[in-house]
Amino acid sequence: MKKAGPDDLDRAVGRAIDAVDQTLHEQRPILQLEELGTITFVGNGIARISGLRHARSEELLILPDNKLAIAFNLDPDEVAAIMLDKSDNIKAGGEVRKTGRVMDVPVGEELLGRVVDAMGRPLDEGQPIHGKERRPIEREAPAIMDRAAVNTPLQTGILAVDAMIPIGRGQRELILGDRQIGKTAIALDTMINQIDKGILCVYCAIGQQRSALSRVISDLRDNGAMDHCIIVVATGEDPPGHNFIAPYAATSMAEYFMEKGRDVLIVYDDLTRHARSYRELSLLLRRPPGREAFPGDIFYIHSRLLERSTHLQTGGSLTALPIVETEAQDISAYIPTNLISITDGQIYLSPELFAEGILPAIDIGRSVSRVGGKSQLPAYHEVAGDLRLSYSQFEELEAFARFGARSDEVTRKTLEHGRRIRETLKQPQYEPMPAAEQVAVLLAATSGILDSVPLEEIADSKRAIQKAFSERLPELGRRILAAEKLNPGDREAILEMCKDVLKK
Repeated sequence: MKKAGPDDLDRAVGRAIDAVDQTLHEQRPILQLEELGTITFVGNGIARISGLRHARSEELLILPDNKLAIAFNLDPDEVAAIMLDKSDNIKAGGEVRKTGRVMDVPVGEELLGRVVDAMGRPLDEGQPIHGKERRPIEREAPAIMDRAAVNTPLQTGILAVDAMIPIGRGQRELILGDRQIGKTAIALDTMINQIDKGILCVYCAIGQQRSALSRVISDLRDNGAMDHCIIVVATGEDPPGHNFIAPYAATSMAEYFMEKGRDVLIVYDDLTRHARSYRELSLLLRRPPGREAFPGDIFYIHSRLLERSTHLQTGGSLTALPIVETEAQDISAYIPTNLISITDGQIYLSPELFAEGILPAIDIGRSVSRVGGKSQLPAYHEVAGDLRLSYSQFEELEAFARFGARSDEVTRKTLEHGRRIRETLKQPQYEPMPAAEQVAVLLAATSGILDSVPLEEIADSKRAIQKAFSERLPELGRRILAAEKLNPGDREAILEMCKDVLKK
């Protein structure tokens, strides 16, 4: 038998000590250290906190009375937080606890048909939302190599938009104009037109009055569009931090469906109020002001938001319709020009057209879609290929004719033809027009069949053509929606149908 040496004894003693340490460790209670902070200053929507040396950017903080805030400025000696709840009862000296997670919201099917705030809490009379998954409100935009071309149309149901300013799935199309001239109406019509098309809609209200928001929700419900919509609400009565995070939260909710392979439309109404809320927070946080007192990163907060809208290679799409308000038709103002440079086109609404009763009041000359005909059904190319150019020429000619100069017969016929096209492009709210019926109406207008119809009867003639097309040529309508081109026989069939309708 081999005699144990000194090394063997050392190893045996070491094993015994390790076993004792392991036993003591298992019996010892586990101590968890929690970092607590103290409020040193409370302002209108912000708070300054000391003691949170390890707080992360946009980490969720719990203040007294379970009020929530987000860590925003991470200075060496203090953290500046933006309040997500009203700070009426918050005072200096209160205790602040970290949550260990960045600001996130619930996502999933449970949100469809619901009205929620920017933190995903229900505001309607439905059941509490228990989302199986939560996502941070700030996420990186998809990489360039993960994106696909924008070539599938998103039909708005608005004749003037679908014919001359087409929007594709994954595009970012800005809607801008002065107050109260129909910007929200265009977005709502687009949302209503997505019924039975498999496209989900997210409407994000930023800084709006409760009465206006109630009217929007009521209109969506009356038109049967709420089942495929999510309404994210931040009213003017909420803290500015609530208004700031609202569009990011809404985008995270929409991205969930996009990554599941669904097509989603998101409306930001509107980003002018979002920029003002961020300016208010930045000035309260003592950040350096720049042009018009906006902080230097005002462009970045919108670009990182809108860059998340795209068409994925392996997945769905997220189409954005941001809305921005202009003052006295000044589209060269700071925030409008920022957003024009970020987006893929704009729909400009004119107060003059609105005053003349031309609704929707879309100024064709100042509106553009940078994706263009690539995202348009081929049938539109056959009937409205040069409509935009000819319509702009008509507006120039009409402006010249107002000087009272005597017009020749050709000019008079051109003006009469242009006025009937303009009358054809008028459309009541909440009456979206199917794409196939749009093609029939456009062919009737551009071919001159409606030139003999009095202006006051154009609306009735248009409705009669729509009804006759859906009843007589349903197969042609299906082919148009299937992205087939119109052949000469199809054109002739539509024109014969229009002539027959107008005779009756």
